[in-house]
Amino acid sequence: MTLSRTQTTFSPPVMEARRWLQGVEFTDDRPLLNVSQAAPVDPPPLPMRQAMADMIVNDDASHLYGPVLGLDALRAEVAGEWSDAYGGTVTDAQVAITSGCNQAFAAAIASLASEGDEVIVPVPYYFNHRMWLDMAGVRTVPLLTGADLLPDTDQAARLITDRTRAIALVTPNNPGGVEYPAELVRAFFDLARRHDIALIVDETYRDFHAHVGAPHDLFTDPDWDDTLIQLYSFSKAYRLTGHRVGALVTSTKRMAEVEKFLDTVTICPNQLGQRAALWGMQNLRDWLAGERLEILDRRAAINEGFGVLADQGWTLMGCGAYFAYVQHPYSRPSDEVAKALVREAGVLMLPGTMFMPDEMPQGARQMRVAFANIDRTGVGDLFRRLASTAL
Repeated sequence: MTLSRTQTTFSPPVMEARRWLQGVEFTDDRPLLNVSQAAPVDPPPLPMRQAMADMIVNDDASHLYGPVLGLDALRAEVAGEWSDAYGGTVTDAQVAITSGCNQAFAAAIASLASEGDEVIVPVPYYFNHRMWLDMAGVRTVPLLTGADLLPDTDQAARLITDRTRAIALVTPNNPGGVEYPAELVRAFFDLARRHDIALIVDETYRDFHAHVGAPHDLFTDPDWDDTLIQLYSFSKAYRLTGHRVGALVTSTKRMAEVEKFLDTVTICPNQLGQRAALWGMQNLRDWLAGERLEILDRRAAINEGFGVLADQGWTLMGCGAYFAYVQHPYSRPSDEVAKALVREAGVLMLPGTMFMPDEMPQGARQMRVAFANIDRTGVGDLFRRLASTAL
């Protein structure tokens, strides 16, 4: 029996993990610590919500169809900010607004690959990327990373075939948290260009990078768009998760193909979300800087306090943006450990098996901690619970 496209991939991991909560009771003195999903649970800041309320009442166009590739003003704002931030040239016509960053990835793949083609993806990988490649009939070629979770260009070069259409990187990384050095991103760009394939760089978490300044120099290349496809999400920056607003930056030639995909799937991005993103870019620069500092403080808390877990045999493999990626000390595989931690510690996190192909055993020892919604105090509570739990 022939499988449908959706039957070629696995169930959504976050939804599966939520089902582990069924039948488990949590108490006031030990409430659930949910470190499973990398999305802020707080709403947008009040000034943004007030601006959105005004848009709903007074901007009739916020309720109508808009341009397939997004609002002209938002595309222009992204192009201008990116040109300044990266020290290169990005034009309005090279920017598309999408219904979240996942759709940006899907649109990029649709413009690149056909059934049986290949995309090289470092592992551990972002599971939704793998899911879309499966459903598109595109083979995910895993590029195993080392103890530092950084991919190697020489290893990647050995994986390139005549069916390879792209290399897809995520930096700061999901699930690993690591920030790819600028010279490594450049090396992958050069590799992709030499082989006439695309380099997809998902920078969903760029606003929470630890270093000030451009995280890479790719946009300074006057011909960057012959190789680079960059993805971005407004959801993390402005807490617009439910409004689904992302961006894709690429060549105008590829944009014509992207437009076909977006017009067929959603017709246009969410109008209110786009207007909110534009308002945020124009009015919340200082607020976003504060959000970045808070995330960096949580990152520091993890690095400073991890010793209590290291004493119990845990290893911190990577930490940055919204994530810590760890190796657990138990003999049981990580999917069993994750389920047991819900019951025994009141902690929900995702196992490394969700970020690896089944044939790669490394995931059985690894776990992802998404700390977007726990502050420094919550980090301490998490570590105490894990350190005192024997499985």
